[in-house]
Amino acid sequence: MIGRLKGTLIHKQPPWLVIDVNGVGYELEAPMSTFYDLPEIGRDVSLYTHYAQKEDSVLLYGFLSESERRLFRDVQKVSGIGAKIALAVLSGVSVDDFVRMLQTNDVAALTRIPGIGKKTAERMVVELRDRAVDLGGGSPITSGGKVAHDPFSEAVVALQQLGYKPVEAQRMGKEAFAEGDTAETIIRKALKSALR
Repeated sequence: MIGRLKGTLIHKQPPWLVIDVNGVGYELEAPMSTFYDLPEIGRDVSLYTHYAQKEDSVLLYGFLSESERRLFRDVQKVSGIGAKIALAVLSGVSVDDFVRMLQTNDVAALTRIPGIGKKTAERMVVELRDRAVDLGGGSPITSGGKVAHDPFSEAVVALQQLGYKPVEAQRMGKEAFAEGDTAETIIRKALKSALR
């Protein structure tokens, strides 16, 4: 199984890209969310990958963040959804926006993603809502190789782990959030106001 590739980007033409890894060109299919942040051709790139083998083909999919790959895999666990729709989801919305749609049961917003009808959107909400926190938990790798952290998102996840419903945790986090706050500060303020 190929889980990650690091090499030189030698071709990009949505939805396909080719990475040269020590003289071997790997062809990958990627969502637009990944294409938007790819470097120029000839530059180094590192992608998380998903290897898919079917009866008549072998495909490799590439993602800039672990959270994108996790969403791609989890969306395909919903009955009736394959790789094509999973890529459409990632090309249409960010991971965080998708998680928000699940948590707020926003079926109307989900149906605006190409290839997703009302019944499919409803199935997604039912089958993925409980995993929504995990879907949003993967942090993208920044250019320096460090993990990017968002204090607000961390605080909302922590509030959910404390037993608050996703919508309630979002509301509490928004009310407590101030620019420059750490996740711990947001959580502390949110819990203090909840106890009033």
